Amino acid sequence: MTATPRLSRSLPDTPAAAPVRIVHLGVGNFHRAHQAWYTHHAPDAAEWGIAAFTGRRPDQAEALSPQDGLYTLVVRGREGDSYELVGSLSAVHAASEQDAYLGYLADPELAIVTMTVTEHGYVRGEGDHLDARRPEVLADVSALREDPRSPVTTMPAKLVAGLLARRAAGAGPLTILSCDNLPENGSVTRTLVTELAALVDESLVDWTDANVDFATSMVDRITPATTTDDRAHVAAERGYDDASPVPTEPFSEWVISGAFPAGRPRWEDAGAKVVDDVAPHERRKLWLLNGSHSQLAYVGSVRGHTTIDQAIADPSCLAWVEQFWDEAQANLGLPVDDVSAYRAALLDRYRNERVRHLLAQIANDGSQKLPVRTLPTLNAERAAGRIPVGAATTLAGWVLHLRGVGAPVKDPGAGPAQDAANAGELADVVPAVLNTLQADLGADADLVAAVVAQAAAIQE
Repeated sequence: MTATPRLSRSLPDTPAAAPVRIVHLGVGNFHRAHQAWYTHHAPDAAEWGIAAFTGRRPDQAEALSPQDGLYTLVVRGREGDSYELVGSLSAVHAASEQDAYLGYLADPELAIVTMTVTEHGYVRGEGDHLDARRPEVLADVSALREDPRSPVTTMPAKLVAGLLARRAAGAGPLTILSCDNLPENGSVTRTLVTELAALVDESLVDWTDANVDFATSMVDRITPATTTDDRAHVAAERGYDDASPVPTEPFSEWVISGAFPAGRPRWEDAGAKVVDDVAPHERRKLWLLNGSHSQLAYVGSVRGHTTIDQAIADPSCLAWVEQFWDEAQANLGLPVDDVSAYRAALLDRYRNERVRHLLAQIANDGSQKLPVRTLPTLNAERAAGRIPVGAATTLAGWVLHLRGVGAPVKDPGAGPAQDAANAGELADVVPAVLNTLQADLGADADLVAAVVAQAAAIQE
């Protein structure tokens, strides 16, 4: 019996690796289903290879490097799966490969740095400023002061290290493009990088202002984690072993705003939208899709569900999602027909039982996600004098989650909230938990009462 070959560029009909002109930080399933996929589909893809770096764990580099960066995208439609070989990753590195990273940044041909490091990776403090008191930030600043080529761990420090190398090489301008679920992610990234640069080398601030374009984007594609079954199906259907295929849904959206002084792929010809203002698209997606995802992650898992399609099939969960959407829609400032169509499309996506998006995966990092997914709607409704029961339902689910009900807590920033949530009876701890999300939120007695009531309703 002939062994199934490992996927690599040595197999017939595989694309050649393009020259690296993009570096990506945080390679994972979402990046590979989204930005790498759009780059693969750009008509000038042969000119735009990506060198991708992992997060702190080297797993993706270990899986993808033997495959020369190739992987299979498995698009799960209602009627069945389709398979596509994606070749835009020209190289995949572990995060620890600092010399390789700095080498790319020092190359004048490099035009763009993108990242998907999750909300937690932005090491933000108050008001989207750098939390310079964090031990990991302090360690990175000290390391770069001593040696600008030192290995660092935080995203802002990695970007500063790269900019120091680029300036030293005289390599010219470039764009830094955030692809994380943060409002105004380009502006946030600019603030964090500028503030960390000032701590390391004040002169880098002016150079950055003159040479670096901080672009903004809104990203959308539901992308579950890879399973053993996914690998087996790819081997059976494609005739090769892929250690890290990517399952995803048919829908995708990418909205981008930036100057791109060193150029970019023709992403718009692959379906992306290049606009002057990302904000309306950003709010719609963060509040409606991400906001309801977080609600379902906590509320659905408390009620015994494990995936989005299971949770949305629960009539109570569906009603709470619709309630939250009504509250969000009232404050979006977008045409009613457009928002109604978007909501209907979301329900269709959520009900696709072939995209098994795990609630436990979505529940991660709630302390970072809820301030941008849930609190804008909640604050707008309270300012209008209304009790946002839909938003309160999300918070109630999160409090229960912190108390050990439903999805496990995987959130490095949740320590204070988790301590508060477990300090007594639920009705007594809600104010302290809410205060960890936003100062004095727990002083709103009517909101606290709504959260307590919804916690009881969720568990009925």
